[in-house]
Amino acid sequence: MSLIQSSVLHTKLRRELWQMRGQVLAIALVIAGGIAVCLLSLVNYASLTATRGQYYQEHHFADVFVNVKRAPRHELQRIAEIPGVARLSARVEGAAKLEVPGFSDPVSARLISLPAGKQPVVNRIYLRHGRLPNPSRSDEAAVIGSFAEAHDLQPGDSLPAIINGRRQILIIVGIVESPEFIYVIPPGGMLPDYERYGVLWLTEEALASAMDMRGAFNSLVLQVDASAAVAGVIELLDRLLAPYGSTGAYAREDQFSHRFLSDELNQLKTMAVVFPVIFMGVGMFLLNVVVTRLISTQRDIIAVLKAFGYSNRQIGWHYSQLVLVIACIGLLTGTTAGIWLGRALGEIYMEFYRFPKLLFSISPWWILLLGLLTLTVAWLGGWRAIRRAASLPPAEAMQPEGPASYRVTIAERLLSWIRFSPPSRMIVRHLARRPARAALSVTGIAMATAIVMVGNFQFNSVSLMVHTQFARVQQQDLTVSLTDPIHRSAVYSMARQPGVHYAEGRRVVAVQLVNGHRQWRSSLTGIPDNAQLQFIVDDNLDSVALPPAGLLLTDFLATRLNLAAGDVVEVRVLEGRRPVIRIPVAGITSEFLGVGAYMKLDAMNRALETGDVVNQVLMNLDSARANSVYQDLRDTPRVMALNVRQAMLDSFFETLAKTFLTFTLVISVLGGIIAFGVIYNTVRISLAERGRDLASLRVLGYSHNEVAHILLGELAVMLILGIPLGWAVGHGLASLIVTMMQTELYRVPLIITGRTLALSANVVIVSALVSGFITWWRLRRLDLVAVLKTRE
Repeated sequence: MSLIQSSVLHTKLRRELWQMRGQVLAIALVIAGGIAVCLLSLVNYASLTATRGQYYQEHHFADVFVNVKRAPRHELQRIAEIPGVARLSARVEGAAKLEVPGFSDPVSARLISLPAGKQPVVNRIYLRHGRLPNPSRSDEAAVIGSFAEAHDLQPGDSLPAIINGRRQILIIVGIVESPEFIYVIPPGGMLPDYERYGVLWLTEEALASAMDMRGAFNSLVLQVDASAAVAGVIELLDRLLAPYGSTGAYAREDQFSHRFLSDELNQLKTMAVVFPVIFMGVGMFLLNVVVTRLISTQRDIIAVLKAFGYSNRQIGWHYSQLVLVIACIGLLTGTTAGIWLGRALGEIYMEFYRFPKLLFSISPWWILLLGLLTLTVAWLGGWRAIRRAASLPPAEAMQPEGPASYRVTIAERLLSWIRFSPPSRMIVRHLARRPARAALSVTGIAMATAIVMVGNFQFNSVSLMVHTQFARVQQQDLTVSLTDPIHRSAVYSMARQPGVHYAEGRRVVAVQLVNGHRQWRSSLTGIPDNAQLQFIVDDNLDSVALPPAGLLLTDFLATRLNLAAGDVVEVRVLEGRRPVIRIPVAGITSEFLGVGAYMKLDAMNRALETGDVVNQVLMNLDSARANSVYQDLRDTPRVMALNVRQAMLDSFFETLAKTFLTFTLVISVLGGIIAFGVIYNTVRISLAERGRDLASLRVLGYSHNEVAHILLGELAVMLILGIPLGWAVGHGLASLIVTMMQTELYRVPLIITGRTLALSANVVIVSALVSGFITWWRLRRLDLVAVLKTRE
């Protein structure tokens, strides 16, 4: 008997799923959206984490880094004896200006030495093509893959370079990658610029000769035993290398490439939590509404089933299966879409981060956990309705619901000056009769609006970031970074060069800011009075005047160091004599890209006791003569690097904006799908509930359009109420996301424009129009005789 009963219920389940296929698909797509976003983030998080871990391990990525002016190699024995040091590599580093055939923009490079004929012990490089430089040749070099790809360089190509003021021709023999340069940033820059900045490896003998560093080193990388404290090794290392002009050792966590990659991974982890919670919350809400209303229309069927001996458990399991089948459809669809989108986004990340290859990785346990979580959340969404169906007494279920009791509502009294037509009056009274149900429908529309809004506000935010950084903050055409500080008077001679309209200097010094146990490696920038090419702005994009004395910190940095205006911060300078000074915090300001501390140039030079010097020059150029200016500066000995503002802007869109906006686009599309799912289910459920009432009106003489007006008019009222509420909810969600996605590289501003509000409203309205048309068409096909055959 139980097998027959089970077969009957399975048949009933299949028929109901087919009859509700539109609603089932809409709810499944909502669930699939949450799962897809979750897997999209998890796949990339897991893949990038696994790739980075294996890359670091196989290539012995350093735990500690330190640069010095010049240290003799005999000190390496003492360094190796520091407790906890597992292995080390001493090397020579330098800078070069390159001349790339067919490319007129300034190009700079970082030079790193390789041991004779072998890989370094620490920070081994990965050989993509070719071979390593021959120790017997001083003109051979290996070049990082990002730079080689940007200029289509191949082994055998030549590359003119100016190294330490001397011009020589380098022969490329290998294309390589390094765990030290997964994220390749030029000096003074915040974003990758693959065309204008590269990394080259030369033999130790060749680079030491070029940099006058024979028998010495100026860079050291170490690996530390897993059981040893990195902080202890750094402290002892600083003591040993302080006499040699050390800029201070720092751990892997402060290494530029590693830090930014870690920020990206943390963002992916955040997105893997925030967006799925939103999507799954909407899906749970929809399931609750659908199952509750379905059961309310099947009271007589439940009674008949119980009369034929079906137990409460069987009835409960039947409706649980309905919920779980819908959830499984969403789970399978979302898993497939999420893995596919994760692979696609991973390929974009591979253009941004320089890994030899991407290890596509997703733990089966994560998918299993996500599946169990999805099914549990879905069942909980329908649990109340399922419990109600299982506990409904047969005698009560056999009775039809009592006739609706309508009366003049408060809304009608408040709107008494409006002359309602009969259909409009029905709309008002029906909504007022069941305010809780109307509120749930309005909430669903509000959530749909909010999700679309969350997916689209970031486009405007990125636009503001670009405008602020490259139009308001940076107004120079070219930034010239110097090898050593020069007197500020030298800037005036540079400003008189042909093709230079205006030039002004500034000073940028590497520092460590310390407040109690909190510390942060950053830069201190000295800006001259009456600066015309560099500005600090506040949240309203108004210029902020630098205080006569004291630091101006970005809000991100102030938060990390727990500092406020009036506090005193310890500034450990990591250059020259490495003084330690205490400077008051004069104010806090905002910055969207990068972090830093600012002072007036005169005050900064007085605090450092170094005289009136600068180490960067900002220029505005005559565009017609820019190439000649680049050439003159390339031949200037003390010029280390040239950064073109337009190149940084192009780099922003090619790297950061590309990955960021790609993810945002995916969220926007899924948000549109969810909006349609919410609206479609709202209308279809309303039609299923009121089919008999609408058919009765048709029999009484109401036209098809008048009946449609009643049903779709309710939807219009809910849209009018739900969309503004959705804007408020969306603003709150956007604020939460912005807060959780702050990194050192960038902070997304919370910018919600009229365009964003209009777009979110339009998506919901279009979804309502499409759903309304489907409903209108179904009303035309309404079988009046069949609908009116209800038991009295």
